[in-house]
Amino acid sequence: MNAVLFDFSGTLFRIESAESWLRAGLAATGARLGEAEFAATARRLEEAGALPGGAEPLRVPDALAHLWATRDESAAAHRAAYTGLSRLVPLPDPDLHDVLYDRHMTPAAWSPYPDAADVLRKLRERGTAIGVVSNIGWDLRPVFRAHGLDAYVDTYVLSYEHGMKKPDPGLFSLACERLGVDPGEALMVGDSRPADGGAAALGCRVHFVDHLPVDRRPDALLPVLDLSG
Repeated sequence: MNAVLFDFSGTLFRIESAESWLRAGLAATGARLGEAEFAATARRLEEAGALPGGAEPLRVPDALAHLWATRDESAAAHRAAYTGLSRLVPLPDPDLHDVLYDRHMTPAAWSPYPDAADVLRKLRERGTAIGVVSNIGWDLRPVFRAHGLDAYVDTYVLSYEHGMKKPDPGLFSLACERLGVDPGEALMVGDSRPADGGAAALGCRVHFVDHLPVDRRPDALLPVLDLSG
């Protein structure tokens, strides 16, 4: 393997918990919730799927179905889809819906998996090209920079910047083209079989990891070093 392509959320990084997310939003607006109400509200937001990178919605209302299906194809659709889900949950300040959305785009909302830096560093030392291919509606590069991982990434291919999303082979093809490798020389690493598995159609090898909290997945990326060696 001359190149490794990584997914972002659930693969290299994990979003904070719904509780941490809501607590940060409340602090930013000065709004307050009692302890029991806070716990119930965080749970409802999680069930609604309002936290990008968090749990999938238990149910997407018909009025939001199209936005949800196309959310990763533009920044506007991404914000509208997630704030639409958030607004299904009553919050003490109407501005909180946008504040919460903005919060999830900050580096503080994301943590790299424990083995991410080590795996990326060793791949770089080998001379392996590295790309990030993500279904997303905003620029994740500042997250990589803030956590010291940007120096290892040769290219970012983000769905909203190209108006298409995984499993569209166009995204994987573009990443390979930018890295100067044939798809048969690339390994795609991700947590979604439907989305990341699309790379196989081009001839890429694919390796899956589980989308788990950071403290429950200490070393799932380490096999990438053997697979790409």
